[in-house]
Amino acid sequence: MSFEPVTGRYVNVTVAGRAQRIYVEMAGEGRPVLCLHTAGADTRQWRHVLNDAELAAGHSFFAFDMPWHGKSLPPHGFETEEYLLTTETYIETVLAVADALSLEKPILAGCSMGGRIALQIAALHPERFSGFIAIEASDFQPAWYDIDWFHRPDAHGGEMGAALVSTNISPHAPAADRWATLWMFMQSGPGVFRGDLSFYTKDDSLIGRLAMIDTSRTPVHLLVGAYDLTCTPDDAKRTANAIPGATLTVMPELGHFPMSEHTQAFRPYFMDALKRIG
Repeated sequence: MSFEPVTGRYVNVTVAGRAQRIYVEMAGEGRPVLCLHTAGADTRQWRHVLNDAELAAGHSFFAFDMPWHGKSLPPHGFETEEYLLTTETYIETVLAVADALSLEKPILAGCSMGGRIALQIAALHPERFSGFIAIEASDFQPAWYDIDWFHRPDAHGGEMGAALVSTNISPHAPAADRWATLWMFMQSGPGVFRGDLSFYTKDDSLIGRLAMIDTSRTPVHLLVGAYDLTCTPDDAKRTANAIPGATLTVMPELGHFPMSEHTQAFRPYFMDALKRIG
């Protein structure tokens, strides 16, 4: 029998006055890195990074499922409410998990909505982290699609979400990783992808906060896939240019879910990002 080096546990936190039981996976030894998944998915997107022996030799990786996602259940009483993620709740959740794990100034690495919230935290709570890796992240992306399609009685929300996601995966992605990535979205709970996208496509508050980010205190590095049509390289460049001192790398063979869709192509860029944080 051969077990992977990844350990999964639960932490209990309070967010917005409500108890939340959060599932966390961890691996490695060394400098802590807190990893955030994309909208509508879960921490399985980071499975390859957590299983990378070379990366884990110098870093302790922690990846958690947001409430309503993966193995983190919704809070009690969820059946009476509509799930709509907000910037405030998202930030509070990330900080609460970092506290519960006793992480001392970790690097924060987030993708898509996780990258967006990493930049929000870089502006509002830079003292809590030693640096930020914002993957497929931009200041604001209005929807070019109807988010209500992901929660309708006449359509399977998970399959609709996977269809949208499939357009944002690079054609260079291995078939097995492409389909594993899509499967996470097919499994998303009713209305969860829509609730995440409500935050992602409607909250433009980061635009006015980008100039608050002080990269001399906490470095910021952006990574963007050339095949990402939701957060395009131009979107990421615009965002990086608005943050004095931020750096940016365009990844030529990757799309919107690089750590999940094609980990071998993503690996050197992520290693470089970790080194840039110092």
